[in-house]
Amino acid sequence: MHDDLTNRVKFNFLRYANCWEDVDILLQGLAPAQGSKILSIGSAGDNSFSLLTTHPELVVAVDVNKVQLHLIELKKMCIKHLSRQEVLCFLGFHESATREASFEQIRKHLSPECQQYWKANLHLIKNGVIHEGKFEKYFQTFSKKVLPWIHTQSDVEALLSKKTENEQRDFYDNQWNTWRWKLLFRIFFSRYLMGKLGRDPAFLNEVQGSVSEFIYHQAQLQLKSVAAQENHILRYNLSGSFGNLLPHYLQESNYDIIKSNIDKLQMHEGFAQHAVVKFGKFDFMNLSDIFEYLDSAQFKSSAEALLNGMNKRGKIAYWNLMVPRKISDILPERLQYLAISKALTAQDKGFFYKEFIVEQVL
Repeated sequence: MHDDLTNRVKFNFLRYANCWEDVDILLQGLAPAQGSKILSIGSAGDNSFSLLTTHPELVVAVDVNKVQLHLIELKKMCIKHLSRQEVLCFLGFHESATREASFEQIRKHLSPECQQYWKANLHLIKNGVIHEGKFEKYFQTFSKKVLPWIHTQSDVEALLSKKTENEQRDFYDNQWNTWRWKLLFRIFFSRYLMGKLGRDPAFLNEVQGSVSEFIYHQAQLQLKSVAAQENHILRYNLSGSFGNLLPHYLQESNYDIIKSNIDKLQMHEGFAQHAVVKFGKFDFMNLSDIFEYLDSAQFKSSAEALLNGMNKRGKIAYWNLMVPRKISDILPERLQYLAISKALTAQDKGFFYKEFIVEQVL
């Protein structure tokens, strides 16, 4: 699988500057015991940092993209050596003219390769690195270039303002869901444009049916719900900013815990199953949506390899976007699907995901 995916997909640039899965349901679903060993797909690192709130023995953030690991290392050293307010300014949540100075403050704590990468790409830091991933640029193009043809910024604020459930639904039905919204949304979130501007086309190979219809339906469910009003993911999608809605790992109530456990986070380049060779068996795994990209044979072989790296009664969690994958369906003798998955899926702030799955090793 390693050679196949790395031959088809480029991993030499920053694809994600933020994690776009809902870590609140991840923490509820896995519920890691204190002192656990946790494997976590790296991406932008946010959810791996949040897992540190469970006081683990170890969290291993694993990714095949070395640039993503450079980002995680940068964020890790920010958290370790800067104040929370300085981190918010440095990463791009707040406006700042001191990012270059902050980088100089933490640069000596980075590995040589990581230092070299960020020195060569200092413009990403100056611009606020959380806005500089390919996927973030995709959302920014929508919010800045497409959405203004449909709705004003005041319309966006009205959509996301405090309302009752009935008022939220009425606003969506009668003011938001116009013919322009339906048309331009479907065009922008089509398979072609998503593959070109957002995800890699290879990530959509296993998808059957209309990508745009699926995303439109998932977005509609969220936009008609009061949950939209407190959804930091949705706010970024529609405005290119998180506003005052911060990701879990930077919320004040979680930050000091994460900072105190920051040295328990390690990084590993490669596929998730390869980390087992280096770190031994794990108690919990956050697998993001890695099975979305695999054909049926690759899915089964990867699942078997990952289960071989799990301790008994351990839990794994992952998302399905548009490709149905459930390990307990193909390996029922090794893994049990947990009913909490359905309730957590209904709460998912990552509204574009079809299903969140939690399973336990037998």
